[in-house]
Parts: sequence; structure tokens; C-alpha cells
Amino acid sequence: MDRKAIIILAVSFALLIGWIWFWNSKYPPLPIPPETNRLASATNQTVANTNVSATSSGISTSAPTTGTLVESEEPEKLLTIENDILRLTFTSHGGGLKLPELKKYPESVACRSRNGFSTNKFATLNTKASVPAFALVGSEALQGDGNFSLTKTENSVRAEKLLPNGARLVKEFQLGTNYLFSTIVRLENPTGQALQLPAQELVIGTATPLGPSDDASLMKMEWYDGVKQQSVSEPWFANRSFGCGLIPSTPRTNFVANSSNVVWAAVYNRFFTIIVAPPTNKSPEEIIVRHVKLPPPSPDELATVSKVITNQFGFQTAFVYPAMTLAPKQSVERRFDVFAGPKEYKTLDRLASLLGNNMDLVMGFGGFFGFFARLLLLSMNGLYALGLPYALTIIVITVIIKVLFWPLTQMSTRSMKRMQALQPQVKGIQEKYKDDPQKMNQKMMELWKQNKVNPAAGCLPMLIQLPIFFGFYRMLQSAIELRGARFLWACDLSQADTVWVIPGLNFPLNPLPLIMGATQIWQMRLTPPSPGVDPVQQKMMQYMPLIFLFILYNFSSGLTLYWTVQNLLTIAQMKLTKASNAKTPAPAKSPPPPARRKK
Repeated sequence: MDRKAIIILAVSFALLIGWIWFWNSKYPPLPIPPETNRLASATNQTVANTNVSATSSGISTSAPTTGTLVESEEPEKLLTIENDILRLTFTSHGGGLKLPELKKYPESVACRSRNGFSTNKFATLNTKASVPAFALVGSEALQGDGNFSLTKTENSVRAEKLLPNGARLVKEFQLGTNYLFSTIVRLENPTGQALQLPAQELVIGTATPLGPSDDASLMKMEWYDGVKQQSVSEPWFANRSFGCGLIPSTPRTNFVANSSNVVWAAVYNRFFTIIVAPPTNKSPEEIIVRHVKLPPPSPDELATVSKVITNQFGFQTAFVYPAMTLAPKQSVERRFDVFAGPKEYKTLDRLASLLGNNMDLVMGFGGFFGFFARLLLLSMNGLYALGLPYALTIIVITVIIKVLFWPLTQMSTRSMKRMQALQPQVKGIQEKYKDDPQKMNQKMMELWKQNKVNPAAGCLPMLIQLPIFFGFYRMLQSAIELRGARFLWACDLSQADTVWVIPGLNFPLNPLPLIMGATQIWQMRLTPPSPGVDPVQQKMMQYMPLIFLFILYNFSSGLTLYWTVQNLLTIAQMKLTKASNAKTPAPAKSPPPPARRKK
């Protein structure tokens, strides 16, 4: 890599720092409207923006309720049930699941202290949410004083409450295996007269970050209707005009969707999820998602967080059921199968087959690129089972891909050399037919055909490898296997390999993306220019590495590791090809035909 390339890389890095600092200072995240104005704002936004979140289920324009619990004056009582992998804590305030703890996963990996904080606690779901999962919210007729009586057996908890109108609300939670538990919510009328119950919102959980340093862009609420999965996340709530914050706009706070069928609904952050499957014959009438604030970080957390915290919010999600009349001695029971655990493909795929509900779709492995993501994850786990660390599995997979595509790359190189040899004829055709583009293209195609040259062959290897790159990107977004996996200075391949944060700018120094950009510039320098390509386009191609550096700078170090190894292998292949061509003697030129004697 020459001096000019080094200067360009350094200047681009400086511009990257300056741009992020300028954007964060000039356009900070828009604040959510105060709680007192949320209901009116949400109602207006739901009516005015029904075209923004168009889904097959449609958007409800009915005014939502506040989704908050009645504050109980009774002291909170907590009960827990657990097995070897899952601990569930239930609260008497709301009679629901306050906190699932995943005993096989730490709250933070050991090195996260550079980007967040390190603790010896378990990973949790519904973290810091103000409303427990399976709380019934809405009208005070469904909550009363908000306090439930809790009783516990060996593997189950029962929450019970007598409502103000005489109805009894009973919830039963039974712990199972494989991060599964069942929930039964039953409304009973023990009286001798009919009872009216208003519409009910059953909160199934809140998508929350695991800690202040977690990436909120990967936090979502998602549901599956038996045909396709649909989701809502922060961009919809932020409501930024044209996808950016340059034009002020009012953030949305509530999303309400009608659906004739809900197979399951999930709230999740990057690595952990709560998936709730309602009974097939009693699907909820609506799903409502609220953008809610979370309590601020504690002083201990703030003392160890080195970057700006912007993810202290969650997506509270609830099933909405219509108002009903309970006849004397009648009861209505709804049973839910619940998964509270890691987004681990092997586990979710097995449970999806067992329950027949496609819950593995929560991994995001659907579609064309999802096929490659699934294939790469299975390959990575297979190599890991042989004893290789995850960083080495990424390198081995990259080498295997390069070997498989080696013949195609060689064919592309030979095609480009033939095109270079035909360059004088190409220029002659361009000069001869410069006033007739159609005729020029026709003659060019005839020239390629006669010499068995494919102009697109030079781009073919890159185009074929793009699905693999995007497959890696999608796989690394949710592969919990890489959480905490180490490689040299990168102590967590699922995160950027930050080694230092520049004081004052809060800008992270990530070596792997810089190495990736340098190797990509080196590769571009070794790649011969394609014949016939416009000089302006060639100049633009020279700056492609800088664009990739800008895009991938804060992505997971596992992805930049793959791209860096890919660049190094391509450089090695170019060097070998060049050395091989230098050793091969040039074909001897045939002597000119003898001149014919004049008679």
C-alpha cells in the first residue's frame, strides 16, 4: 500500500470521527413526549399514520389505554421457581412474571467493561420493565388495588385476585424444560348474576436492552400469523422524516395492529427473547406495542459506561381481548405456551418442530439471505464441535469459501486478460462508431463472441460472494454463540473490537475495521482496471473501501474478521497468479508469411 493510500485512509478516518461527533451534537435523539401527553399523541398518530406501518393485518384506529399498573399500597411479595437453566421471579404487584433469569448466560461478558459494565449476574428478560409479563392492564375494574395473593408449589406459582365487580382472576404458571413454561389466565364468575368485563390487555412482556451498552437497533417486537412474520422497532417509533433526523417530527408512542390469527408474538433484544403462543382457537383481537421509558442506569452503571446512553426504552407488548359478559358460574380460560431464553437456532428449531409453530423464524433466517445465514451458522457450530474456537471457525469457513471459488476467480482473471489484449480493437470500434451507439454495442458484442470473452466475468466472483457476505451479516446479528468469543484483542466477536474510546468525542477506536479498509485498498491497487470502463467509474471504485469502512466500522468484529481474511486471501491469490504468469513463457510469435514474388 503506497503513501497516497495511507493518507487517504487517515483522512477518511478523521472525517468519520468528525461526522459522528457532528451528528450526535447537532441532531441528538428526539425526546419522547411526556407521559401525560402520550395518550392523545398516540391516538392522533395512529389515525394520521396508518399508511406508514401497512401490514396485512391493518392498523387499528381505536384509542388505546395507558398500559400501566395500578400502584398497590401493599408491600411487594416475590416468589421464584427454577430449574438448572431458568429462574422465574413472580410479583404480587400485577400478579405476573417480573423477571426471567437465564442461568447459563452471564449478564455481560468479561471484557464488556470497556463498552459497558461487567457483573456476575445472569442475563435477564423484561429487565427493568415497570409492568410484569402476564399482567392484565387497562380498566381499574380488571386490577382493583393491584395486589395479588401468591402461592407456590414445587414447579408452579398461582396468582389470584378478587376483582371489584365480584369476578375472580386466576393465573397459573407451570415451569417446564428447554426454557419453556405454560401460563393459564382464567376469569371466573363465582356469583349468581352475570358480570360485565371491559376489554382486556394482557401484557406478554417488554423488549428491553440487557444493559446500557446494548444495541437498541436490534430490539424488536415481532409476531407470526401463520403466513408471514411482521415486526415493529425503533425506526417506526422514531418517525424520522426520510429516515433521518434532519427534519423534525413527532415520535410515535403506540402501535396497534389487527390480526385474525396470531400463532406467536415475541419481544426480544439481540440475543434473548420471550415468545408467547396463544391458544389457536382464542387468538387476540389486536396486538398493541408501546414505546415506554425505562428507569435510568444506576450510579454504578454510569461510572463504567464510556459512551452516550440512548437505549433506555423498551417495547411493551400486549394481547387485546374484547369486552365480555360472564354468565353466573361461567369461566373463560386462556392457556399460553411461553419460551423465555436465548435466540439459539438449534434450540428454537427443535422446539418449532415439536410445537409446530415456526418459532425459529424469530432468528431472522427467512428469505434468500437467511438460507446462507442458517448454512453458515450450522457450519460454524459443526467446526466448533470439532474443537476449533469460534474465531478460527470463521477463518476456516472463509478459506473454504475462497478455495471453492478459486476456479471461478481464475476464470475471471483469464477473461480480464483477454479483454485487455482486445483493448486496441475495442478502442478502434469505439472511435469508428462513436456517432452510432447502437452499432457500436453490436460490434462490441460480436467481438466478445468471436474471442469467447464475457465482459461480466470480472464482476461474477464478487456478485456470487455477496449472498455469503450478507448471510454472515445476518447470522452474526443474532448468533449467541459468538457472544464472548475472543480473537486476539477482540474479546467479544459479537461486538466491535473497541480498544479505546477517544475522550471528549466518545469515538471508539476499532482496529479490525481499519485493517479491513487497508487490505481492501491494497487489493484495489493490485486489481487491474477493467478495459472499457469509464475513468470516472474507476475513480469511484477506488473509494469503495472507504465506503465499506464507514458502513462496517461499528459492526461486530466477527464480520470484519471475515472480510479482512477474505481480502488477504484475495491478495495472496493475485500474487500467486501474477507469479505463475511471470514464469510461463510468452507464446512465440508466428513468422510473417513470405512475400509473394511478382511475375
